[in-house]
Amino acid sequence: MTRKLDYRWHLRQVMAAKGMFSTTDLIPLLAQRDIDLSSSQVYRLVVERPERLSLKILMALLDILDCTMADLIEPIAVAAPARRKKAASGEEAGVGELRPKRARIAPVND
Repeated sequence: MTRKLDYRWHLRQVMAAKGMFSTTDLIPLLAQRDIDLSSSQVYRLVVERPERLSLKILMALLDILDCTMADLIEPIAVAAPARRKKAASGEEAGVGELRPKRARIAPVND
């Protein structure tokens, strides 16, 4: 079985451990590091798991919270979905033996 990598985002827990319970507490601290995010952007950063995160923001968070990347991001392995079972005829479900035909370039007769 193939394993797929995923991660857990612990920004909210790290903030709480440092006594920061409001998402807006980060706004002025980020601004001091030349990162201007709106309150809704900071809220999503804290509450939701970011799919994309700039390294500049990540480094600022590590500096503000005096923590390591391992404190914020916990890598986890999840099981990949099982492959489809073979069809009753013994072939894999799906296209089976169907394959595209190669194109042939024929000379042009003038």
